[in-house]
Amino acid sequence: MQLKLTRLAQRRVARPAARAYSSAVAAVQPPTHVATMPNQMRVATESTGGDTATLGVWIDTGSRYESDATNGVAHFLEHMSFKGTAKRNTRQLEMEVENMGGHLNAYTSREQTVYYAKVLKQDVPRAVELLSDILLNSTFSPAAVENERQVILREMEEVESQIEEVVFDRLHEVAYVGTPLARTILGPTENINSITADDISRYVKTHYTAPRMVLAAAGAVEHDQVLDLASEYFGGVPTVAPAGHDYENHASLFCGADVRDFKEDMPAANFALAFEGLKWTDPDVFTLMLCQSLLGTYDKKSSNMQYATAPMVLALDKYKVAEQVQPFCTCYNDTGLFGVYVTANLDSYDDYSTLFQILQDEMLALTQGVSDEDLARGKAQLKYNLLQQMDGTSPTAEEIGRQLLTFGRRMNLAETLARVDDITAADVKRVADKVCWDQEVSFAAIGSNLKYIGDINSLRRGTYWNRV
Repeated sequence: MQLKLTRLAQRRVARPAARAYSSAVAAVQPPTHVATMPNQMRVATESTGGDTATLGVWIDTGSRYESDATNGVAHFLEHMSFKGTAKRNTRQLEMEVENMGGHLNAYTSREQTVYYAKVLKQDVPRAVELLSDILLNSTFSPAAVENERQVILREMEEVESQIEEVVFDRLHEVAYVGTPLARTILGPTENINSITADDISRYVKTHYTAPRMVLAAAGAVEHDQVLDLASEYFGGVPTVAPAGHDYENHASLFCGADVRDFKEDMPAANFALAFEGLKWTDPDVFTLMLCQSLLGTYDKKSSNMQYATAPMVLALDKYKVAEQVQPFCTCYNDTGLFGVYVTANLDSYDDYSTLFQILQDEMLALTQGVSDEDLARGKAQLKYNLLQQMDGTSPTAEEIGRQLLTFGRRMNLAETLARVDDITAADVKRVADKVCWDQEVSFAAIGSNLKYIGDINSLRRGTYWNRV
């Protein structure tokens, strides 16, 4: 099965009504107050009212700051932080959170570690003290380390059963071969079995320094109160790591490579195809996010696909060559990934050829321009997604903490929506050309019938058209 996809590029003036709507939405956002303590730890609050608040500490460290020998220690530390401190054992910690009616959690990513609590307004002081205790006073007893080691190994088994997680880990391994972002968050099994309490303690002393930490709060909070609490409980965090606790922050370099795990007992193929995207601070990052929205999301089981307007979704619905297709735009401090994640159950070269022609042709079609209708649709979808990410105290605190670590400042909603509104068809064409046209690709796949998918050279040839 072969097809020819074409796109008419039109550049028209952005509609003023869209900008007026964006301005009206942005006008309701309260200001974000940011202060820097003497030790250079930042405190940021956004008072949105209500009866609950989310407070957390965002730390500029994750698996990319580990070494091959210590890969997994950041995630191990996350687990250990809830296993007792100098003043609270595990049971006391759990009971205190439960008695507040609150929620305490943490997560580790490749570049950030986050500890946060959602509590009632009157419990904000207790939450800040609790966060400081688990971050700064955890005991890391050898017995607790041994117990938690088994928990993490079981968690690793669960993650291995989540195919999408595994595919993206494999994608990072081939996209950033031999560089920090290639490491998984959980680390290899041999590291989990060998990490000690001393390894964890050393990691904290090396990376948990005040300039790399942000206390972010949103909801029923008052800035002066949170700042006073931060000074009391986090004022002693050192500005620099002790002597001998240095670390190297190597760049993560993108390369074109692929990995395929043939599993014929699986019902479908699951794969990700990616170009090198953009870092968080790239001026074109919102334009690339718009490219993601322009591609659209496809789900074969959804009856709404017949009403879709995105050309890629329409083509996929016409030829029925995929179960699901989800574009992604992942950003890091110095690089990024832009591409599509796909689930497909096909059994012939022709069907896979059609699928990849749709996927790659539609990404390349962005380099030729977009119509006024597509541009308006993509902007509306992107703005909806951005607004959704700030719906509630927890997403707002997340956005504040992440932005202060990545941008070095809080980008308010008005600026965010204005940057989306200002994107033109020419910008889409220019950025898509920079990211997709005749560029290296990385590919990771797990599942059945992978033999029908072309090799890395075939995928690379799909990144350009022969122009006459």
